[in-house]
This record gives sequence, C-alpha cells and structure tokens, in this order.
Amino acid sequence: MEFMEVVTTVATKEDAERIARTLLEEHLAACVQIVGPITSMYRWQGEIERADEYQCQIKCRADQFHRVEASIAEIHPYEVPEVVAHPLPACSSGYEKWLREELGE
Repeated sequence: MEFMEVVTTVATKEDAERIARTLLEEHLAACVQIVGPITSMYRWQGEIERADEYQCQIKCRADQFHRVEASIAEIHPYEVPEVVAHPLPACSSGYEKWLREELGE
C-alpha cells in the first residue's frame, strides 16, 4: 500500500476542521494536520492576491486520492480549491504500521 499527503488550503480554521472531520469520519484519512494561519500569495483572475489561510495536510492511501479529492470538493468553499498530493516514499516503521491499521489493508 502506498501512502501520500494531500494538501488543501481554506480561509478559516472552521473550514479546515470540517474537511478534517469529514475525511476522518469517511475513513479516507488517518491524520489531518491543520497549520495556520499561513500567508498565501497567488494570481487569481488576473490579479495578485494575498490571503491568510489554513492548510490541511492529509495522510491517506494513494489509491484513494480521487475519493479524497471528491470529498474535499464537496465541502470546500473555494471556486477552485487547491488539492495537491505528494507521495510518502518512506516513513518510520511505527508510523507506517499505524497508517496501515487506520486506513485498512
């Protein structure tokens, strides 16, 4: 089983917690770390924008990415939510064991 970290950002801590709780309840994530506020700068509709956001770092199974993405999209308040994934090529053996237990194998 391959694991990954999916990252998304939202404007409020409440939105971040709603995403985390939903993914955990759906057994799509073993852990969601909420970081923030962070400062994001990006181009949107031809303008450079700045926003304070909260980042969700979601640990999940790689083969469940599309389900995680769909679940986030259903409740994410942004018109175009950021949903990016990074593979986890290695992690400590104890953490990997816990991921396997939480996410099923």
